[in-house]
Amino acid sequence: MQRAGTWSAIAFQRARRGEAQAADAAATRAIAELAEVNRGELADDDVATWHDAAVRVGASRWAALRAPQGTSRAVRVVTAPGEPGQTCVFLVAGNDRDGDVPLAKRCTWGVVWTASAVVNREGNAVALAVQPLEAWRELWLFTKQGRDWSIQVLPPSTAAPVVGYAEFAGWVPGGKQVLVARESRGAKGLKRNFEVVRLDTLGTERQAGDPAVLGAFVRWQDPGWKRETVSLR
Repeated sequence: MQRAGTWSAIAFQRARRGEAQAADAAATRAIAELAEVNRGELADDDVATWHDAAVRVGASRWAALRAPQGTSRAVRVVTAPGEPGQTCVFLVAGNDRDGDVPLAKRCTWGVVWTASAVVNREGNAVALAVQPLEAWRELWLFTKQGRDWSIQVLPPSTAAPVVGYAEFAGWVPGGKQVLVARESRGAKGLKRNFEVVRLDTLGTERQAGDPAVLGAFVRWQDPGWKRETVSLR
C-alpha cells in the first residue's frame, strides 16, 4: 500500500517534468502494487490505509493511460505553454488545424492529461482530467450554451480533503448530463460518490455510494472508465 501511494506521487512528479515514459512506468507500478493488496487479508486498522493508497493511485492513474479516449470532428483539446510552469488548455474547432481561434481557454499549474479528453455524442460537452497536485485530480467540463463555450471545474470535494479525485464516468444521451465518480479523504474519513451531474450548473441530480442503484450508471457508464477506475474496488 505504501509503495502504491509512493509510486503514484512519483508518476505525477515525472509527468510535471515532461518525462512521459518515466511517468507511465511509475503509474503502471503504482497500479500493480495496489492490485497486489488482498482486501480480505487486511486488518481493520489497515483498511483506511488501503483506501488512502487507492485514492492516491486514482489521482495519478492517467499517467499510465495515454491513449486518447474519444475523438470528435467537431472539437478537440490542445495545449500550449503559458507562463513558466503553466500549461494552457484550448478547446478548438475540429477544422481549426492551427488552433488560432480557441472556443475556450484556461491555464493551469497542474498536469493536463490530454489523453483523457472525451467529447459527448451531441458535441456540446467535453470532459478533461487535470491534476494540480500529486494526490488531487479535478474534472474540467467544457460546455456549450448557444454558440458560446465555457469551462467549469468540478473538484473531488467542496470541503477541504487531503486527497481526492473527480473523474468522468460516462455521458447521458441528450447532452444535458454527465456521470461523475468522486472520491476523497478528509478529517472525517473516506467519501465516495457516484453522481448524475447537470452540465449547465454542475448540480448533482442524483448520487449514491453504489453505482448499481443509479439507473443512469447502469445504462450509460463508459466502458473505459469501468475498466480502469479504482473507484469500483
